[in-house]
Amino acid sequence: MHAQTDQQPTHAEPDTDLVLAARNGDRSAFAGLYRRHAGWMRPLLWRLAGGDGGLAEDLLQDSFVQAWQKLDQVREPERFGGWLKQLAVNVALADRRRLKVSGTDDALPHLTDIEPPWPATDLDLERAIAKLPMRARDVLVLFCLEGFSHQEIAESLKVEIGTSKAQLHRARQLLKETLS
Repeated sequence: MHAQTDQQPTHAEPDTDLVLAARNGDRSAFAGLYRRHAGWMRPLLWRLAGGDGGLAEDLLQDSFVQAWQKLDQVREPERFGGWLKQLAVNVALADRRRLKVSGTDDALPHLTDIEPPWPATDLDLERAIAKLPMRARDVLVLFCLEGFSHQEIAESLKVEIGTSKAQLHRARQLLKETLS
């Protein structure tokens, strides 16, 4: 299960020049980074937000505000996309902790007419993912769609590797039940 429309783009020219220019205060270079990366970040954040488009857009903006503030922490400018992906995941998870939403989506409205803000190849699948319990959805999105390892997921979500694997199994079982 890999998303087709939201993969990180590959560019002939890495982000290095834009990152270095943005570090020196060049706002147009940072705008270039935004244009280059916002497209693949929206689906990631939309899924982590459980299909809440408004929240996903807020998380996207917060991610780029933090990226601007933390550009000097990018150790490998040519790998900016990976750094930004981890930052966006951290922003989404921190926002969730801030709202004190725990374990399930009970505090968030369950959206039954969810439509992703990009061309979805399988709308039923996107809706089913959005309805998964929060932790199971997080692990599924990060592992299956974003290519994170269980180790990376465990570090991001502050859980054990076994918990990550169990949540992935749970998510897959729930999707199977929902989609069959």
